[in-house]
Amino acid sequence: MTDKPLEGIRVLDLTQIYQGPYAAFLMAMAGAEVIKVEPRAGERLRGAGGSRTPMAFAMLNSNKKSITLDLKHSRGKQLLKDLVVKADVLLENYAPGTMDRLDIGWEVLKKINPSLVYVSGTGYGLSGPDRDLLAMDHTIQAASGIMGATGDMDRPPARAGGAPCDIMGGAQMYSGTLTALLGRVRTGKGTLVEVSMLESMYFTLSSELTYFHTFGKTPERSSARSPSSACPYGRYRCKDGWIAIITVSEGHWASILKVVGRDDLLQDPEFSSSGKRKKIEDRVNDIIESWSQQLTRDEAYNMMREQRVPVAPVREIDEVREDPHLHARGMLKHMDHPDMGDIVLPASPIRFSDYESSEITFFPEVGANNHEVYADWLGLPADEIDQLTGDKVI
Repeated sequence: MTDKPLEGIRVLDLTQIYQGPYAAFLMAMAGAEVIKVEPRAGERLRGAGGSRTPMAFAMLNSNKKSITLDLKHSRGKQLLKDLVVKADVLLENYAPGTMDRLDIGWEVLKKINPSLVYVSGTGYGLSGPDRDLLAMDHTIQAASGIMGATGDMDRPPARAGGAPCDIMGGAQMYSGTLTALLGRVRTGKGTLVEVSMLESMYFTLSSELTYFHTFGKTPERSSARSPSSACPYGRYRCKDGWIAIITVSEGHWASILKVVGRDDLLQDPEFSSSGKRKKIEDRVNDIIESWSQQLTRDEAYNMMREQRVPVAPVREIDEVREDPHLHARGMLKHMDHPDMGDIVLPASPIRFSDYESSEITFFPEVGANNHEVYADWLGLPADEIDQLTGDKVI
């Protein structure tokens, strides 16, 4: 077992911030040679670099190589076109039309390399009345309905934690790329893969859309409840934190009653189905919380876990970062970076039984692989690469 599923695939990663870099990171971890093509000063997310490199940049750009290239310079455009001849995939997440205005968009590049898989990640897509709207995770959360479904009715709509729209969009860019590469095996042709962050989020609202279809109205925002009919389904206060519980079968409900010492409710018709319990959800939650508040978070969690109840402790970021399970599986790894010191880097969440897993390697410094890539891919001699540097093309 010495190979990797994307070994031999060459990727030009022109993306920035979170969405596109995550897709390219997954490809790199699957064995593709990913070349991060950056402006001469480096991608914006790098910030000042060195010890001040943002952890997000370190995470999203592991296992890549970095070259610099001024895409506004005529020689820079030609160098990109030369690289495209050798590439299998190009990813970009610029605003719609940016690559076309630079004369290096899909219509131009497909003529240079008909087998190229060109992947565009945008907020709203390459067509439609909203295509030119500025898009960030925050605004896509609002536009997608995620924000409208998060929080409580007596408070403003809430932002979901993390950057789900960026990362979901990146996951779809990855899956779209792989689908196109499989199609290319059959047809020999490349294609334009288009991924919209807004569209990537629609399926995440499946429960809310089911509620709307059933009742003809939008479910009220309630951070303590789900729009699904499952009950109990909530977060329960403990002495020093919270646990989260959901029931998807009556067996789970019976187990909960056993743990909280209320077996007497097993025969109570008012509590005999999830639908009936949903109508008295406050009473159900009070029963569980009157028990959980007497215990620490971990005590309550372990008691529920022992009875096979779907339960988890509500954890803080530092706990997740040090999670023994994730470290044992190799998803997270402590590494000592020469500038950043002790950092925890994640691997790909995708595993393959019959392929070698990639070891995490540190993100490259900006332009670290200029000589290597321009020599290996294009055969440029060292003095010409030095001249390109002096001319501020790279």
